[in-house]
Amino acid sequence: MGKGVVKKAFIDTIPVMTGYVVLGIGFGILLRTNGYGGLWALAMSVFIYAGSMQYAGISLMASSASFITVALTTLMVNCRHFFYGISMIDKYKDAGKKKPYLIFALTDETYSLVCKDIDGVDEKDLKKYYLLVSAFDQVYWVTGSLIGSLLGAIIPFSTEGIDFSLTALFITVFTDQWLHTKNHFAAISGLIATVLMRLIFGADNFLIPSMVLIAVTLIMGRKFAGSEVEK
Repeated sequence: MGKGVVKKAFIDTIPVMTGYVVLGIGFGILLRTNGYGGLWALAMSVFIYAGSMQYAGISLMASSASFITVALTTLMVNCRHFFYGISMIDKYKDAGKKKPYLIFALTDETYSLVCKDIDGVDEKDLKKYYLLVSAFDQVYWVTGSLIGSLLGAIIPFSTEGIDFSLTALFITVFTDQWLHTKNHFAAISGLIATVLMRLIFGADNFLIPSMVLIAVTLIMGRKFAGSEVEK
């Protein structure tokens, strides 16, 4: 694996590192204040590795939620990754043994880096680049989680407002993607579908209908684009 690809992947993930370490620290602190130590932080960040779901998981564990509640919450929180996967089919189709991890590690921020055209990386090295970006980002998250757990054990914290940091990061990622991507069809479709479903179904029930509408819109847009190319 060339040093140039490693360097490129590391430099490109520095913005994610600054966000993931801070967010991971917040997660580790919240987890610790709810009675779950460093091993929990490590295990959740290694095997679940879904920032928003990990934050939601703290309250679920603290309230001894049922399996059905956990399953439905996980579906609602993480179903957006289905739409990421649709757009990455072509990029990941020849990834070989790397593919399972690439799929597992496709977080919001990693997606924002690998979904666009990559300058300065040879075609033959793209899959290596995707793997490195994915691995670097998870290392940042795990590191932040462990630091947060340690800090939560030795320093008293007020955790009020920490969970909003994830929303702030989503807004930052969306803005970065908008600025660096010429085609805004997916972003605009997502915004319109979400607002429309929010108005129809209300704040507590709009998430799944929004995801369904976004999926249909993206699939139809993909088919339309393909038919236009054939013509």
